[in-house]
Amino acid sequence: MTGKPARAFLLLGLLCAVLGVFAAPALAHDTLRSSTPVSNAVVSGLDLVELEFNNNVRYPVVLLHDAAGQRFPSGTPRVRGAKVFVDVDEPLPSGSYTVVWRVVSADGRPLEGEIPFTVRSSTAPLQTAPVSSAPAPSRTPVSAMAETDEQGGLPGWTWVAMAGVALAGAGALLMWWRRRPAHRKWS
Repeated sequence: MTGKPARAFLLLGLLCAVLGVFAAPALAHDTLRSSTPVSNAVVSGLDLVELEFNNNVRYPVVLLHDAAGQRFPSGTPRVRGAKVFVDVDEPLPSGSYTVVWRVVSADGRPLEGEIPFTVRSSTAPLQTAPVSSAPAPSRTPVSAMAETDEQGGLPGWTWVAMAGVALAGAGALLMWWRRRPAHRKWS
């Protein structure tokens, strides 16, 4: 294959390579990098909740509750770039707790998650949550939640890129069909 069809396929390959290079950063979604407390940590007390993301975030909501679902007072979340800070207003008694958080990432996608932890104070006995016969609610791990698409489908740019590749392929096929020798026929 020489001439214009070969150049068309070469151009198509180059276009796909360029799209692939620029699409790679778009595949990376914002995620939670670290937190204080860390997931499943055992701490002696907690004065401040700190969440660090890999990119700037907006509109944080951070709640603190115990295993029975009782909410504990906390301050208003503050954002500094990729970090969210929330003061814990009162000392926490010994027991199991969860930090529930939700932010809007730099690309506009909501991110949410939960961070379970335990407070074991040397001065207070460990409190236990009442036993319930109801099944525990299922929880999605933070990393899985952060990486799933909200609508469950592919991002719009992916469909545009696939449509471009399909149109380029159809154009190359049409060029080949028109230039084929008249004596050739499909068998």
